[in-house]
Amino acid sequence: MHAFPCGTLFLDFVGTLRARRNAEPTEMLASPQALDDWFVESGTMDAAPGADRAGLAAAVSLRESLYSVTAAALAKEPLPADALAEVNRHAAGLPVQVQLGEEGARRTGSVSQGLAVLAREAVEILGGAEADLLRECSRPECTQTYLDHSRGRRREWCAMETCGNRVKAAAYRARRRNEKS
Repeated sequence: MHAFPCGTLFLDFVGTLRARRNAEPTEMLASPQALDDWFVESGTMDAAPGADRAGLAAAVSLRESLYSVTAAALAKEPLPADALAEVNRHAAGLPVQVQLGEEGARRTGSVSQGLAVLAREAVEILGGAEADLLRECSRPECTQTYLDHSRGRRREWCAMETCGNRVKAAAYRARRRNEKS
């Protein structure tokens, strides 16, 4: 159900509100179950944390704070104080529990522990050298931000399978129309 094109979990989490600049963005975290699914699908946890409405509200609030600090970092602007305080508050939380068993490692925890993992990752990336790798997808309708680890740092789209193909197909159609004119 969820997509993970950004190269890091916290940016994929920010991308759970798709097409932010559209009149009606697409909310991928519309229910506590959707949040549980995101944590499991992302590999943050092996079992659903049992999200409720309060956990969902905390997750959406953190997501928006992560978006604000990421947008500011991308624009090389000062990080918004309120958003920064929320990210740091979550980053100080307890981590997801990791236990070794007969079947290997198992990650479990609460919604707040999952959010702490995301906030910590954001702190590490935005506060380190990888912040220089932040890019926003070139497809105008897309607002995904990703880390550009490509050779030459020339990646243009959050994912070639989606945005890249759409942009290239639209350019091809436009060229074909111009050739026929």
